[in-house]
Amino acid sequence: MKKSVIFIVLWLFLISCSTSFKAYAKDPPPSVSADSAVLLDATTGEILFSKNPDTAYPPASTTKIMTALLVLEKTNLDNEVTIGSNPPKIDGTRLGLIEGEKLKVRDLLYGLLLASDNDCAMALAEYVGNGSVNKFVDEMNKKALELGALHTHFVNPSGLFDKNHNISAKDLSLIMKELSKNSNYSKIASTVSYTIKPTNKSKNERVVWNENRLIQKQSHYYYEGCIGGKTGYTIQSLHSYVATAIRGNHQLIVALVHDKNKTFFPDAISLFNYGYNNFKFEKLYSKGDIIANYNKNNLSVPLIAASDFYYDREIGDNSTPTFKLKDNNLNLKSFKKGDTVDEAEFSLNGKNVGNLQLLSGVNNSSSSIYTGNQNKISHLNMQYLVLASIIILIIISAFLIKKNKISNE
Repeated sequence: MKKSVIFIVLWLFLISCSTSFKAYAKDPPPSVSADSAVLLDATTGEILFSKNPDTAYPPASTTKIMTALLVLEKTNLDNEVTIGSNPPKIDGTRLGLIEGEKLKVRDLLYGLLLASDNDCAMALAEYVGNGSVNKFVDEMNKKALELGALHTHFVNPSGLFDKNHNISAKDLSLIMKELSKNSNYSKIASTVSYTIKPTNKSKNERVVWNENRLIQKQSHYYYEGCIGGKTGYTIQSLHSYVATAIRGNHQLIVALVHDKNKTFFPDAISLFNYGYNNFKFEKLYSKGDIIANYNKNNLSVPLIAASDFYYDREIGDNSTPTFKLKDNNLNLKSFKKGDTVDEAEFSLNGKNVGNLQLLSGVNNSSSSIYTGNQNKISHLNMQYLVLASIIILIIISAFLIKKNKISNE
């Protein structure tokens, strides 16, 4: 009986110890209603959560983040736009633009990103496309490919439904990743309201309000650190949403496409919390660090990090990424100090967590190419020379012997 009691006590003690001193408890991934969803680290590019990430659906007005990206890249916010005949005729949400009205690009961007005004999208597209919306849409699709958005096809700059106008959550997050690098975007997208002053065609001020509740402090969906987002909805497209937030130096992006339940705000918050609560953003190398040395055939090259390298790891996992070089034969190259000469591929627990360009720490001029091999070649040439000399001597000796023999006869 005493032995049984002692055993039970010890067993309970061990259970309590194992429970109390567990290193961490990883949260399960949240459930989201959108048919395509992604949580992306904006710095590393790593996907921390996904649901059908490459399946494309009509994105509605989240399209406008690509429109904004091209406008910010190709124009000045103070440039003046004269409204043509087409913007006032467009369907859907409108600012109420008037043909011949003159507004700044800045005003139209606020209307585009805060109130999701389709006439502002059309006006900006015509302005950047030199009067042609089709030309602007071509630029949208070209830019999508440049960003690696391979499951995207745009037909218009506003997101009005078209069966051929589609995007996946992963692609939408990649566009937001690029757009959020622009400080003018975050300034506009984090503004609660903006007043457009009277113009040559309108005597009244026009106020546009931000539809992104994650930046509205009075909303119960307010999320501290959110620096921008865009909603989208049509009857055919259902609801879509994309947003980005920063905590410390850790920036995350949420993209939700084709949500029939209209839960994109709470779902986005759940995904942001999942990312920040379960993943740690780590710097492994700083720009300028020597991360390896190439040594081969008498050539030694310090390999230097071309940029800072960050990675994401699950909280509680203290393992460190390992890397392998692409193993280019630097002996066959001529390069200068600071040139990109190789690339390191990092993996953590069998998963790729990013690549890092490597710079040379020394010069390698053409005169030093093949240095190691030249010694081998020179040695080999000497052997051939000796052998050839022996053969020639044998031939000459044979010839002289034969000649002497003929002379004696």
